[in-house]
Amino acid sequence: MQKSLFRRIWEERWAYVFIAPAYIPFFFFVLWPLVRGLWLSFYDAGVNRAQWKFIGLDNFIWLFTKDEAFYKYALPNTFYFVLIVVPVCLAVSLFLAVIIFPLPSRVQSFFRFSFYMPVVSGGVVLAMVWAWIYNRDYGLLNYVLDVLGVLRWFNTGKIGWLALTETALPALAVVVISWTIGQPLILYLAALGQIPEELFDAAKVDGANGWQQFWKITLPLLQPTTLFNMVTLTMAVFQVFVVVWLLTLGGPANATQTIVFRMWENAFTFYRFGRAAAMGTVLLIIGIIIAFFQFKFFAREIRY
Repeated sequence: MQKSLFRRIWEERWAYVFIAPAYIPFFFFVLWPLVRGLWLSFYDAGVNRAQWKFIGLDNFIWLFTKDEAFYKYALPNTFYFVLIVVPVCLAVSLFLAVIIFPLPSRVQSFFRFSFYMPVVSGGVVLAMVWAWIYNRDYGLLNYVLDVLGVLRWFNTGKIGWLALTETALPALAVVVISWTIGQPLILYLAALGQIPEELFDAAKVDGANGWQQFWKITLPLLQPTTLFNMVTLTMAVFQVFVVVWLLTLGGPANATQTIVFRMWENAFTFYRFGRAAAMGTVLLIIGIIIAFFQFKFFAREIRY
């Protein structure tokens, strides 16, 4: 069996040569740091490596018993963030894709470019734009609400969207949604182009209206794309950091603390590398569990 395996590897040796440029960086910049992070989570590790000490599960125990900023704010805030962003992104991108798809190809290209541009523009640029929009005194959002009379209607002054515990996290969710709908939109448009037109013609002959065609044909055939978008969006939103770091720094009153921001804070502000690695391990375990259940419950009807 081993001889046969080695023979197959030797026969396909050129395939391994061609994929090496992708897998070598993956090993050094993703897989190896991941293994080292898991190893580091069992150590009391600070700036002085000579004083690193193996402490077993103490870092994890500390996270869930003594670090209130983690278990009371960062952990629930991250889940809350995911529960807002992922469903909204999926629903909005699918809605837009269904509207854009019947349009002429040049118009489709314009919308593809428009919605995908925030994806490649960078989170830093977009976060700074939204910082001006949310500004309490001269931000665009308060100005529009004032012109429309909304602020007078609710008898309130200008709102500090990022300074209030009630609005800070939803405001950050809107920022993330604004630059994440582009990728699932592109994938949905590509998937819509792969659905055979004959299915819709047959449905029309049988008397199905537009909603019935969408519910019985379009939505089921988009399920593999929806699953892919759901998993990738969930993993990406769990790792949200830039928008928190640039706009709120986890405030006000820890209202926008997230797991990744708390990791950065422990590693590069307090220099508690072992505790930061433990948070990363917790995040990894959460991601694996959520991805498992997503595939278990949403991939049952998919036929590959």
